[in-house]
This record gives sequence, C-alpha cells and structure tokens, in this order.
Amino acid sequence: MLMKARDDGGKPGTPPEVAAQPPGPGTSKIEREGQRPTQPVYQIQNRGMAASASSSAVDPMVGQSKLLPPEKMKHSIKLVDDQMNWCDSAMEYLRDQTDMLVVGVIGLQGSGKSTIMSLLSANTPEEDQRGYVFRAQTQEIKERGGNQTTGIDFFITQERVIFLDTQPMLSPSILDHLINNDRKLPPEYNLPHTYIEMQSLVVILSLNTYYIICYQSLQIAAFLFTVCHVIIVVQDWFTDLNLYRFLQTAEMLKPSTPSAGHDSAGSSGNDDGAEYYPHIVFLQNKARRDDFCPRNLKNMHMVVDKLMAHSHLKYKGTLSMLDCNIFPGLGQDYLSPEVNMFLLPVQENDGEDNLTKAGTGTYPLFSLLPGYRGHPSFSTMVSKLRSQMLTMPRCQLSHTILTEKNWFHYAARIWDGVKKSSALSEYSRLLC
Repeated sequence: MLMKARDDGGKPGTPPEVAAQPPGPGTSKIEREGQRPTQPVYQIQNRGMAASASSSAVDPMVGQSKLLPPEKMKHSIKLVDDQMNWCDSAMEYLRDQTDMLVVGVIGLQGSGKSTIMSLLSANTPEEDQRGYVFRAQTQEIKERGGNQTTGIDFFITQERVIFLDTQPMLSPSILDHLINNDRKLPPEYNLPHTYIEMQSLVVILSLNTYYIICYQSLQIAAFLFTVCHVIIVVQDWFTDLNLYRFLQTAEMLKPSTPSAGHDSAGSSGNDDGAEYYPHIVFLQNKARRDDFCPRNLKNMHMVVDKLMAHSHLKYKGTLSMLDCNIFPGLGQDYLSPEVNMFLLPVQENDGEDNLTKAGTGTYPLFSLLPGYRGHPSFSTMVSKLRSQMLTMPRCQLSHTILTEKNWFHYAARIWDGVKKSSALSEYSRLLC
C-alpha cells in the first residue's frame, strides 16, 4: 500500500494529528470544484511476470498499473505426450484463481472428438478446420484409417475453461502403429523355414500390444474421471455396448479422492470419506434426422438410463435439450429419465444451397423457403451445447479448494498414481 503525501503537510515538528487537518475552507472549495481528493493508492504487483511488469499500462489518474488480461492461447499443447509422459508446458498458462471448469472428452476413433472440443473452446463451424485449436483428422489420415490426436492435448480459454482432448479409446490405428513400427520383427523371420516361428511371435506381440492399448485407454479414462468436472462421451452412432462396459471398468479403477489430510491448507470442511465423481454427457455426433424424433429421443434416454443405472457418475439432471427450445411444445416431464444427452447433426458444407435447389420446380414460391431438416442447423446446435456446457456445476475436485496451478500439480500426481496402479494393469490383461 502506497500513501500519497499531502502537498500542504505540516511543518517539521508539527504533530501528525495537526498536519493531517485541512488548512482552511479554501482547500475544501478547490476540492469541490474538481480537485481529486487524496486517498490511498493500491499498487498491483506482478509477481513472477517481469516482462509484464515493465510493459504494463499505468493509470495517470492514480499512478496505478492496470491488471493485464491472461495470455490467450492460439493452439493446444501437450499435457501428456504420445509416450504417456507428463508435460509441464501448460503451467505457464495457469493462474492462482479457483473459478475454473475442466472439460474432458473420450470416444472411439473418428467420432469427432477434436472437432467438437475446438467448437466448444475457441472456433466456429464457419472457420477452416485447419485452423482449429485441436487438430482434426485430415483427409489423408481418414483415407488410411489413422488417428490425429495422441496422448492428451491441453487448451485453456480466457473464460478459464480447461479443455482436455484425448487419443481415441481402443484405437485400431494406434494398435497397428505399435505392431508395425514399435514392434518390428527381425529380418531373419522373413525366411521360409522360420514361417511357423514368425506366426507364433506375431500372435504374442499382437496380444502384448493390445494389452498396451487397453492399459493406455483405461489409464486416460480413469485419469479424466478424477481431474475433470465434465466428461463428454462422443459417439457417432447409437450405441456401442462395449463403450459402456469400458466406462464402467474405468469408473471401477478410478483413483480414490485424496483426503484433506494431504494438504490442510484451503480445506473446505467436507467429509473425508466422500468420493468425487464427475458429470458425464453423452454426445451423439453426426445424428440423423430420425434421431431428433421425440419418440426415438425418449427411447435413447431410457436405454442409457438402464445401462448406467448402477453407476456413480452424474449422468443425468445437469444438461437438457428441452431447455434449449429445440423441441417446442414438449413438456419438461416428457423425458422422465432425462440423462445428460445432446445430439449434433451432420455438419453441412453447402447444405443451404442443396436444400434450396431441392425445392425448385414448378412452384417458384417453394424455392424461396428453407428446406426442412427436422432439427436446427449445426451451428445453432453447437451454440446451444456450448451455452449448456459452460453452465455445468463446478464442484470441488478434491477435499481442498484447488486453484488452476494447484489443479495442475494435483493432476500430475493423479497421473503418476494411475500409471503405477497394479489393479489397472491387471484389468487390462483381463480385457485382452
């Protein structure tokens, strides 16, 4: 705190009480006519930001440096690399504040996870996908059946929402890459007299590699279930029962929430025995027109509700398509077992032109009307999903209040514990 000295302070030797008194009515008149009254000035200190401190703007009225906005990320960075090692590059984008939301995503290969995370975080459907913050599959990668994302990618918005994009679960392309690149056979196995030995070795290496894929997938899912407020499960068709079995296995292997005894600072006073479970949202990407039929939508909700009936994950009650005015006329009680489910249609490239041309013919008036989709446009649905996602509850991830930087250290500790989990390794072998 810096105190501004009065211009007409008392003479040397004058008591402070006397020097602090106004000299007379003339000074009060000047202050009433526009002179700024003297008051304490609070200087904002930039700790650990030497470059920002030297270049920060100063308010000429009070001599106070302005608080700079947080640095804006232009693209995602690695939180976990392709070798499943933790990266520290995200630390420089985090701050000592607690109002944050962590959103993670899991799903099978090619379901559109990176594209959806880019649209929820920083991009719009009208932009070129090559400029998305999370790189989507290129046409070349799609043609050879490959995957774009490896490990876990990190991106934080200026609204302090952390998005975590992950590699596909149980990905066949990652399995193929490990077999053909990281598990190459010696050249002598190509000889005819070693054909039988080669076949046996290929089977053994394939099983070991599939074990690695199961282990990595369960590791990422169990990690997200511990450090995220919201988990988005992306599917491009309804529905894969193996994915629900995978979710139940990952929930069972989720690390326990550390007790407040590990760090007593900032304790919220919650019961140490309470276990944390995130909110989970089932996102049906590339949905067809029939999926938006109210009857089909109700059946989808009932199926997911029965499949997740014994789960502790918060899979219903926090996200609703009926609140978005997508189905006008339907009451709130129409979807009685309303789960956290959202539908996104196929993204249109030139859909407006095709729909208009489809209406042309002998009736010119019909060509001026928009074509019938059966649902709002893709950009409208993405906007509604983003609005609902940003209003999701931000429960405490642990028994202590975490800032962004504390969350990073907490997540690193959880990741290290998941990698060393013997139970996760054993269940990965059982899946094989």
